[in-house]
Amino acid sequence: MPWAIFNRPSIQLGALKSYLGAHDRTIDAAAFHPYLDVAQEIGFDAYRIISEDNWAGEALYCALLFPGIREKARSVFLRSLGKKTASLLPGFDRLCGQLNNLLDQWLEQHDFTGVSLAGFSVCFGQLPATLLACRRLKRQYPHVKTVLGGSTCIPEIGSSLLRNFSDIDYVISGEGERPLLELCRHLQGRPDCDRAAFLRRDSLPHLPDELTRDHEVHDLNTLPVPDYDDYFTELKQSGLGFIPQLPVEFSRGCWWNKCAFCNLNLQWCGYRFKDSARMQAEVELLTPKYRCLDFAFTDNALPPTQADRFFTAMADNGKDTRFFAEIRCTDKPEQYDRFHRGGLDSVQIGIEAFSNSLLKRMNKGATVMDNLAAMKYCAAAGIRLDGNLILEFPGSTEKEVAETLRTLEFVLPFRPLTAAGFFLGHGSPVWNNPGKYGVKTIRHHPYNRLLYPDSILSGLELLIKQGHGDRGRQKTIWRPVRKKIREWAAFHENRADKIPALSYRNGGEFIIIRQARPGRPARHHRLTGMSAAIYLACGNPVAIKSLLRDFNSVTEKVLTVFLDDLENKKLLFRDGGMCLALAVEQSPAGH
Repeated sequence: MPWAIFNRPSIQLGALKSYLGAHDRTIDAAAFHPYLDVAQEIGFDAYRIISEDNWAGEALYCALLFPGIREKARSVFLRSLGKKTASLLPGFDRLCGQLNNLLDQWLEQHDFTGVSLAGFSVCFGQLPATLLACRRLKRQYPHVKTVLGGSTCIPEIGSSLLRNFSDIDYVISGEGERPLLELCRHLQGRPDCDRAAFLRRDSLPHLPDELTRDHEVHDLNTLPVPDYDDYFTELKQSGLGFIPQLPVEFSRGCWWNKCAFCNLNLQWCGYRFKDSARMQAEVELLTPKYRCLDFAFTDNALPPTQADRFFTAMADNGKDTRFFAEIRCTDKPEQYDRFHRGGLDSVQIGIEAFSNSLLKRMNKGATVMDNLAAMKYCAAAGIRLDGNLILEFPGSTEKEVAETLRTLEFVLPFRPLTAAGFFLGHGSPVWNNPGKYGVKTIRHHPYNRLLYPDSILSGLELLIKQGHGDRGRQKTIWRPVRKKIREWAAFHENRADKIPALSYRNGGEFIIIRQARPGRPARHHRLTGMSAAIYLACGNPVAIKSLLRDFNSVTEKVLTVFLDDLENKKLLFRDGGMCLALAVEQSPAGH
């Protein structure tokens, strides 16, 4: 259901259909993507705006699901998007009418008379749309059993959905392949099926461990390649004129899985990954089958060693395949170059903070210097980096805000990050240990309190919560950071040239640094001889003690004055006895 990314087939549906077909030929499965109809009806731009805002999409379907809260849903829609963004969309009432009609039309176009089970994959922003579709499907076809699965359906939430919505018959919590196969066998009346693999309305409550452990596929290399045939059939019938980006999966879970704010891995019992050769074979099968060259890894974090081997191999395959992936920052600039040569042209890196104490409290396992180096390495390699800066993290201090503002002065040349206000995720370390982070009480998020009737919300668990403690103070002290990030974004939006904002050209015995500035002409700096050599030696984070050792003819006093000057000009970043030159080398003409 909406609001899945419209220019990608659903990897959830593709993987599940392929698995069922490989393990039981008596099961006839088909995949449907109603979100394509919605994207076509309301327009790609409108769909993209709504799909990128979790609350706006939920508000539209909650207004249809619970007609009595329509005005409250309207207020959530407008407040979440903001007046400026909302003005770019059709009105709230018009969108609701379009979504209402499209769902009815979709159900009229498909005959579920011979269908035993209808399954819905439910991730962020898809729950209200799914609940509405279940209700209307059951109204027309009471015999059809319904099952929900996906990242939203962790055990506590899955149980509460079954208790509160009679149109849901089953919930699969955690990895879906084996449990869905067991559910199909259960519906076939087979006595050998494993009924502990899924939640049933008639067997509440299950213990959470029963629903997830021992039902995972331990070796991902044994999984069949996802089947996207149904998506491409629907796409062809729709006449929509775009070439999709294909989702692929290298791993499940997160090999770090320690971030204090994260609840993205609740559905997994551990981290598993495919071999690089298997991943390469999968991409090389999908490329000609669907005639697509763009891929998106759905991983929370690529497996570093196998990913290195994969992109090294892909660099030699002679095809212009390109990839998006989420990765953790690495201190090896040559790895970014290898990744880019293998087709990685866009990444999401969890930057999250520009204060070392805040990063430590978030348990990121990275420093501010690591984050700046990753941003520089991506810029140097030609990789587009998208990331978030988490604002208003519980317990943040004014000192940490000041450190963030200082660091923002130095990252101006790099692609701007997105300001992301902290939200309390169900099951995250902050949620599990609120007192440690200064969170005194946990309640439903205020938007959910507007979108769901009290009678339902009182017994419902949802992924996003709100913690009460120092929220008001946090909003106040982080306000200057939001302003600074807007200025950072405006600087890059207004830049006309394609030259990196801070770059250098190497003349052998000297270098020339070009520094773009907001609202002013670019400034040029020439460093010669030893000065140029020291600056180039700071291309990766380096200890000042190492510079004194390597350039032993330079006194500590002279080096300090030189580094001070570079730092004042925002050409170099220093932190904790380490320094990093921020300029990236311009590609020579013709290269």
